[in-house]
Amino acid sequence: MNAMSYRAAVVGSGPNGLAAAITLALAGWHVDVYEANATPGGAVRSAALTLPGYVHDLGSAIHPLAVASPFFKRLPLARYGLDFVESPSPVAHPLPGGTVLLHRSVEETAAELGEDGPAYIRLMRPLVDAAPDMLHDTLRPLLRVPAHPVTLARFGLRGLPSAALLAQTVFRGERARALFGGLSAHSAVPLTQPVTSAYGLMLAVTAHAVGWPFPRGGAQKITDALIQYLEHLGGRVHLNAPVNALRELDADLKLLDVSPREFLRLAPDLPDGYARTLRGFRYGPGTLKIDYALSEPIPWHDPRTALASTVHVGGTLPQLVASEAHTLQHMSERPYLLLAQHTPFDPSRAPAGRHTAWLYAHTPNGQEPRPGDVERIEAQIERLAPGFRDTVLMRTVTTAPQAEQQNRNLVGGDVGGGSNTLLGTLIRPVLSATPYRTPLRGVYLCSASTPPGGGVHGMAGHLAALAALKDLR
Repeated sequence: MNAMSYRAAVVGSGPNGLAAAITLALAGWHVDVYEANATPGGAVRSAALTLPGYVHDLGSAIHPLAVASPFFKRLPLARYGLDFVESPSPVAHPLPGGTVLLHRSVEETAAELGEDGPAYIRLMRPLVDAAPDMLHDTLRPLLRVPAHPVTLARFGLRGLPSAALLAQTVFRGERARALFGGLSAHSAVPLTQPVTSAYGLMLAVTAHAVGWPFPRGGAQKITDALIQYLEHLGGRVHLNAPVNALRELDADLKLLDVSPREFLRLAPDLPDGYARTLRGFRYGPGTLKIDYALSEPIPWHDPRTALASTVHVGGTLPQLVASEAHTLQHMSERPYLLLAQHTPFDPSRAPAGRHTAWLYAHTPNGQEPRPGDVERIEAQIERLAPGFRDTVLMRTVTTAPQAEQQNRNLVGGDVGGGSNTLLGTLIRPVLSATPYRTPLRGVYLCSASTPPGGGVHGMAGHLAALAALKDLR
């Protein structure tokens, strides 16, 4: 049987599902992708969530890993309309004494940090210089022989401690500690937990090495470009096509861009031990997400905050530690916010002269917001941007349960595909050098619940497809 006579079915049209489909199509397979929703993309979609003419991202909003991904870099996606936009600085972290900017340059960033500038250069320069090698080994399962062991060991030694410990050990001043804490809080894990520093280091490295860009016109453009390339290769995407059982799929290979919980629903006959492991899989915190239509740009007290498309709102390192420590019980009184302001750099996302804002705060998994949580979020912004509330034309709030209703992979509102603790990183979803392989012949998992985890990089889908092809050989 030649390659073109093989058929593959992919469940889910998120970036990992599409990456798996493209990998198989490039190998000569017939590929069909099945998407339950009317719009493809999973958490990489855009829609008019507020007023006509405003484009909002339903899930991810800033995409450093989309340009850093070893797989996506090889695809001709620009040919299909994907154009990335960069702000002058990737990240801003406002503080009462003035905003700290993370620049593309390590040295320019160090100049923001006063007495901690030399320490920042010592910490980051070796990692940034080795960024391609580091990304090659970290965007894969960790239980394997690395291609660049020295680089990975250097990253691992710095990334193993908690973010709070590393920041307090390496830096002396408030500005550097806060900047690193804001980066590390993307992990959605209390900043006193081991390996949270790895998230801060990884995000700083990508900011310096490739920037933190986003697609002109909305995150949907990433999905649209991937689908157009897949269709060019002969693959097909079926919308409004939910799959309720694996037996419905007539294919030689079945790749599932789904959560462990969804896999259990699709395959109730999994072996007991494997099913028990999936049932015990730990998900991360949920999110309370707000999309805004604004009459003008956010009126930041420090105008330099407007130079970055991503803003970390959370204050000093102790304030960040306190905020993220609460996410298992309730949203903090002064929550850490991940905020994106696209329209100052991409005016195509709103009517002329108008703007958007995208943000979320961490909440307990699956929990409805408490009374006043939206007000707590907006008070955080108002402290740094007096008059922000006066610019709001309309807001759309998406709770953690609503996020799961929109996308079954976002279990309890978890946007990362699982807990980012040390164990959650190693056992994703099982402890294996090839965690994409399942006990069912020809069935592979390829979602963010497999390595390398959350993020718009497509590597889980690509590596799962490669594992499937290797097993066939």
